[in-house]
Amino acid sequence: MTAEAPTGQSQQKSGKIGVLLVNLGTPDGTDYTSMRRYLREFLTDKRVIEWSPWKWYPILFGIVLNTRPSKVGKAYETIWNKEKNESFLRTYTRNQSDLMAERLTDLPDVIVDWAMRYGKPSIAERIQTLKDRGCDRILLFPLYPQYAAATTATVNDKAFEKLMAMRWQPALRTVPDYHTDPIYIDALANSVTRHLATLDWQPEKILASFHGIPLSYSEKGDPYYGQCIETTRLLREKLGLSEDRLMITFQSRFGPEEWLQPYTDKTVERLAKEGSKRIAVLNPGFVSDCLETLEEIAEQAAESFHHNGGEKFAHIPCLNDSEDGMRVLEKVVRRELLGWA
Repeated sequence: MTAEAPTGQSQQKSGKIGVLLVNLGTPDGTDYTSMRRYLREFLTDKRVIEWSPWKWYPILFGIVLNTRPSKVGKAYETIWNKEKNESFLRTYTRNQSDLMAERLTDLPDVIVDWAMRYGKPSIAERIQTLKDRGCDRILLFPLYPQYAAATTATVNDKAFEKLMAMRWQPALRTVPDYHTDPIYIDALANSVTRHLATLDWQPEKILASFHGIPLSYSEKGDPYYGQCIETTRLLREKLGLSEDRLMITFQSRFGPEEWLQPYTDKTVERLAKEGSKRIAVLNPGFVSDCLETLEEIAEQAAESFHHNGGEKFAHIPCLNDSEDGMRVLEKVVRRELLGWA
């Protein structure tokens, strides 16, 4: 007599390798309901807001989620991809996934997909999809060159949370930071050089503006600040610029706490008031352009600079789905797949 496999086992596919690119997230629309749903998921993440829920939730549900969705929705409307009716972060992340699949055609067992930490498609949904397609190994790629608990770690947390609910778990690898990788530094330098070549003027100052985190997170041991400093130092060396010419700043602070300094908005305002007439800003910590780069920097920072006496302002786009940007992501993926593919 021949034993039969239990129901469900014989039909399971296996032998494939999944690559899951994960970015921060995006609302489904700019309307109040979509924004509130997105902000609720984001701002209840204990990695993002480390305050006690007893202290934070009355503020969040009593004030923030009643006032902020409309304000943030209006900001998103100014940078919304009207052609596809979605945020550019979603557009670029999907493009990066599609282009990565094309670049890995020499690895026929690899399936590439993408997800968002907040919003759709969710990490859990995409892990299940990859598993259903036969992936018994998954490479999880949080799309952050520098590591922070509020970005990389929360992506990993969500993936592990999904695995905790699975009977047959795929093997999981997580991609580490790559803030000093030469190909990443080269791509940033090329981006700066190429963009400045399109201008009929040269900036007196260039700001490397990174997303900030509360100072307390850094004091607890988060390596993010030091990694941003190191990325900027290497970029200066590559471009042959002085510390005074290429400056590091931090943006997007939220709430009453002190955050990493110097602050981008205050620096832009100060430079203009001190007589700087021409500046450029890039965002090395963002893989894709999004609200924080397209609205906060290209619009708000530019407006502040001009209002305070500045004359020329340039925002240098993120690497996005450019050839250089994809070369960076591909190298990281191929390196982390070693031994699997």
